[in-house]
Amino acid sequence: MSDQSRFMLVVPPLMENSPAFDRAAALAKAADAALHIVAFDYLEGLATAGLVNEQALEQMRIGYVERHGQWLEDQARPLRRIGVHVTTEVVWVNDPLQEILIHLKEQPMAVLIKALEHESLLSRLMFTPLDVHLLRECPVPLHFVSHMHHALPRKIIAAVDPFHRDGQYKDFNDTIVQEAAKLASICHAELDVIYAHDLSAISADEFGFENGASFFSSSKARTLFDAQADAFHELAERNGIPPERQHMIMGNPAKVLASYARAYETDVIVMGRIGHRAMDRLIGSTVEHLLYKMPCSVWVISPQELI
Repeated sequence: MSDQSRFMLVVPPLMENSPAFDRAAALAKAADAALHIVAFDYLEGLATAGLVNEQALEQMRIGYVERHGQWLEDQARPLRRIGVHVTTEVVWVNDPLQEILIHLKEQPMAVLIKALEHESLLSRLMFTPLDVHLLRECPVPLHFVSHMHHALPRKIIAAVDPFHRDGQYKDFNDTIVQEAAKLASICHAELDVIYAHDLSAISADEFGFENGASFFSSSKARTLFDAQADAFHELAERNGIPPERQHMIMGNPAKVLASYARAYETDVIVMGRIGHRAMDRLIGSTVEHLLYKMPCSVWVISPQELI
């Protein structure tokens, strides 16, 4: 997030403002970053209207893109007045995912900001939403804006999972904390680090127990808990997180993180995405459980090798 950073705000095809505009503007201003606002337009009714000829359709598409471009410029004007360097763009395209990935390849961005589209569970079961596709394929950090309390975040939490036998995600957890700390510094926000752990889930994977009862009746539960606590506190301490900002909470990660964020009016939770089973897992829980159930905005980063 240097002086040369560029943020990309992706807006929907409909000319509607959203909290994502305010969040993107506030972050760009605080980070002294340029902001590129882009709309990937495609209106099904307009694109497939069968009662007019192709030439008329093309004129309608051109007209809509021009109107949308002017609308974006109207949104950008007040941001420029407060010192944010803003550029705008409208692209008519049927597949926004591929166009977004092309844009990110051609115009490197520090973060992609987008309003989270709250899809129903049935809808998500029938087809994969754009937001989930972006989680799997976007090569830069993603900031999904939802349930915004403040334009500029005041309370940020970093969600980590530092306990792995092979230590393969040790450096990644450090990256999560460091990126959250950078964001908190830019926003002058409070930063807490949370490890939401589920001993029963770990026992099955790590020690081969068939059920949680046999695990919790053994002395290994205490040993495992102590090892987890040591790993968490070492992670926090080497990244300069004071003890009062370290929280290790037992329970289902998705429920723990959502409850904590709600109780403390968290603005942003910073999490990591790891490659596991078609990249459908976030550190601590699944993409859908965390993305669609968090009562705050989400900032997702991927391991360096995935970028």
